[in-house]
This record gives sequence, structure tokens and C-alpha cells, in this order.
Amino acid sequence: MIGCDCKVCNSQNQKDKRLRSSVLIEYNDTTIVIDTGPDFRYQMLRANVRNLDGVLLTHEHYDHVAGLDDLRAFNRIRKDDVDVYAEKRVLTEVEHNLHYAFAEDKYPGVPSIRSNVIDENEAFSIGKLNITPIRVLHHKLPVLGFRIDEFAYITDANYIPENSIEKLSGVKVLVINALRIKPHISHFCLSGAIEVIRKIDPDRGVITHMSHQLGLYMDVINVLPSGVELGYDQMVVEI
Repeated sequence: MIGCDCKVCNSQNQKDKRLRSSVLIEYNDTTIVIDTGPDFRYQMLRANVRNLDGVLLTHEHYDHVAGLDDLRAFNRIRKDDVDVYAEKRVLTEVEHNLHYAFAEDKYPGVPSIRSNVIDENEAFSIGKLNITPIRVLHHKLPVLGFRIDEFAYITDANYIPENSIEKLSGVKVLVINALRIKPHISHFCLSGAIEVIRKIDPDRGVITHMSHQLGLYMDVINVLPSGVELGYDQMVVEI
């Protein structure tokens, strides 16, 4: 957190160094990213990502879409547009904020994005990945989580409808947000996220989208129940 002197922000443990939440998914020759926040460029460089077959957007908040401009690098590599998948409302907001990338007469070098409208009730595929949208709520804002086979990713949520819970049945790994210990108006707190994990009962529940208010990594992992763990930057999960 900029300008903060708390014990988390001053921690030397690399697992306390929390950039904006995102996930890179690789399956055979298909590579996708869920959300492209302000740290997207650095995250792609750090992970040495050389190709990108698609971007899934959970919602339009800037901490989840600000990195879209850097898709231009993948235009150069692919010599093609990059496919971005989101709900119509989200794509409309993206096209407004990144208007120069969607202009009829584009300035040379701007990112080239192909918009793909997705619906919460319709599964879709990117390469060999089969993706099921999962409706959740970020206070009053509808947000999408995504299930890919036995993996599910839910961020920026504080409520999951019962029919969405049913869509998550049988997942082996559930990644879910928990902003802090105390309740929050638009995010799960830690106890709320743990309650959802227990209800869905995956083999592994992984906490993401953590602020410095959650506390030190080493302190929190010691109070987590069995089957629940804290995510951290550069964490790798194999399924």
C-alpha cells in the first residue's frame, strides 16, 4: 500500500508482496489470463509469458482492467488481435476507456483487441479450455467468476447465489477473495471466504485478493483450517 508503514507493507517475506490479483492458466498449447490489472506488464515479464490466447475479465473495475493497453506486445508476437472475453456491460466500459484501441482510424502501435461477449448462462471455449461463467455479486455489481474443469476462480465477491454454488460443485481447487479480517461491504472477509470454501468443499481452497489488512502471511496461515491456504504472488497450482 503506497505510503503505508504497517508490518505487512514493511515485511521482507516475499509472500507478503501482494500485487493486483490475476491468474495465468496454461493447458497444453493454450494460455489465458483472468484480469489484467495495473501490474499486468510486470507480471507477464516476470512469468516470461510469450503468447496469450485470450483474456477473461471478471468486471470493469480499473484494478482488473488497467493493463489491457499492454496487450499490444502480444499483438506483435501473434501478428493478430488478442481476444478479450467479458460481459457486454464490461466490454462497453473497456471500449469507452480504451477508446483509441477501438477507433476507426487507429494511431500506429495501439493495442488491437477483439471483443467477445459472453453470457453468464453459456459456457464457451478458448482453445482446449472449456470455461463456465459463474455469477457472483460485488456488493450490488454483477461480477463473473470462472470454472475451468476442476478449477474455479472467484474474485471481488461478497455473495454467491445458490445456483452459482451448484455450478461450483465438484471443483478440486477453488480460488476465492478475502480482503481482510473484518467484514467489508463488497468483498468477502476471511471468515466469509472460509465459509464458502467449506460449503463447496474443494480439495484445496486458496485465498486471493488480500489487502495488507489481512495480516502477515505467516500469522494468517497458522489460523487457517485444514484445506485452506493463502495464495501468494507467483504461486503455481497444478491440476
